[in-house]
Amino acid sequence: MQICQLINNIDIIKISDENIISTDITGICCNSETALRGELFVAVKGYKNDGHDFIEDAAAKGVACVICEVSPTTDIPYILVSDSRKALAGVSAAWFGDPADKMKMIGITGTNGKTSCTYLIKHILEKCNAGKVGLIGTIGNKIGDREISATLTTPDSYELQSILAKMAMEGCQYVVMEVSSHALCLSRVYGISYDIGIFTNLTPEHLDFHNTMDEYADAKALLFKNSKKSIINIDDNYSQLMIKSSPGKVITYAIENSEADITGKEINLYSNKVEFCAVTPAVKSFIKVHIPGLFTVYNALAVMAAMLETGLDEKSIADSLSTCQGISGRAEVLSTGCDFTVIVDYAHTPDALMNILEAARTQNSGRVITVFGCGGDRDKAKRPVMGKIATQLSDFTIITSDNPRTEDPQKIISDITSGIEDKPQSQTSENYTTITDRKVAICKAIDILTAGDVLLIAGKGHETYQILGEEKIFFSDREVVEEYLTAIRKDIRNRA
Repeated sequence: MQICQLINNIDIIKISDENIISTDITGICCNSETALRGELFVAVKGYKNDGHDFIEDAAAKGVACVICEVSPTTDIPYILVSDSRKALAGVSAAWFGDPADKMKMIGITGTNGKTSCTYLIKHILEKCNAGKVGLIGTIGNKIGDREISATLTTPDSYELQSILAKMAMEGCQYVVMEVSSHALCLSRVYGISYDIGIFTNLTPEHLDFHNTMDEYADAKALLFKNSKKSIINIDDNYSQLMIKSSPGKVITYAIENSEADITGKEINLYSNKVEFCAVTPAVKSFIKVHIPGLFTVYNALAVMAAMLETGLDEKSIADSLSTCQGISGRAEVLSTGCDFTVIVDYAHTPDALMNILEAARTQNSGRVITVFGCGGDRDKAKRPVMGKIATQLSDFTIITSDNPRTEDPQKIISDITSGIEDKPQSQTSENYTTITDRKVAICKAIDILTAGDVLLIAGKGHETYQILGEEKIFFSDREVVEEYLTAIRKDIRNRA
């Protein structure tokens, strides 16, 4: 493909040699280490490295041309642009034939609820339309029932466009995707027009990246500037910003605000499901979802509002929601065969931890035991807040490691315990203790469970790894529980 076919939608300041735009390139890259002869190299300024520092390396590997924000010092044809991140998104979309334009795009943003909403929407669309739906999100990327690989949890713009191209090629009519604030700020989704954008909520998160809640909110609002229709939770304090950012039709949902277009009423919360009525001006629908917690009501309302906009009727949506059996690592109740309950959840923000703990207490006859930690190199301010929430809403808490990354795990735990009122010098009390090793912490929690208790293991959810320093090792909360319970049963049989 010729360069001139890729650069129509990017902001160009200068082209060093007009003849270069008729050159056929063999691919697009933004990493000099993987650059190949004949490719178009896009120099992107990152947080650790600046691609402009590696233009000479890319040139040595034979790239045909460079897109950059600063004129290179080496002798290579270049295209000077105002924003190389946006340029990467633009040329990547063109390289793959603008795949997003060939499908209905549904984007979901917010602090919590994104993953659950994407899976609920995918389930409903596939059940009602009997067609493949593409999904891009935290847990993974899917085309129908098939997992597709990606090198990043949140793909960069080139990889995102390659994934979208696969989805379009395999006949997906819809793509439903989580849209993070990072993806919006870093132009990973730049140029994508969404048929429907959904806003779930906004609570403190990623403030090490965004600095303030207002900056965080502004980042989220970018989705709605590029959405034809916007589904907004007006119980949230930042809803008006999202509404003002929406040039198209706005549909609102809420539990507390009766002025919403769709509201949740007559809510009943159970330990393994929610039941409620979704009320619109036209109809009142009974909804049942087999995922516990008030947050599930919010998620289901958002999903229902979006699905109504696709043309589905209330009954089809309600019937489909009732058949969804839950989402990996999201309020996931493990099958233990025991007289206690074990829940694995991804909750890694104060609001999410509070929500899942409140759900765990619903219809619970015994104690709530919590195991959780906080990630390293991330949002230090939330650690004491989560420590306070966990110990206030749990009967007993074991504070442990999450993904410590390059931080000292003991320092992270100390930050968490600093938020606990009346913290004793021994770092332990009647309602909490600290165990750095996450596997040991989970096993200890299982040891103290009695009939009717609920064990919540929070923070990692679907993840099957731990990041210790620079190393990623295999680790699954779910497997630790299963293996320990199997060992306990075997030990009991041997002693009998």
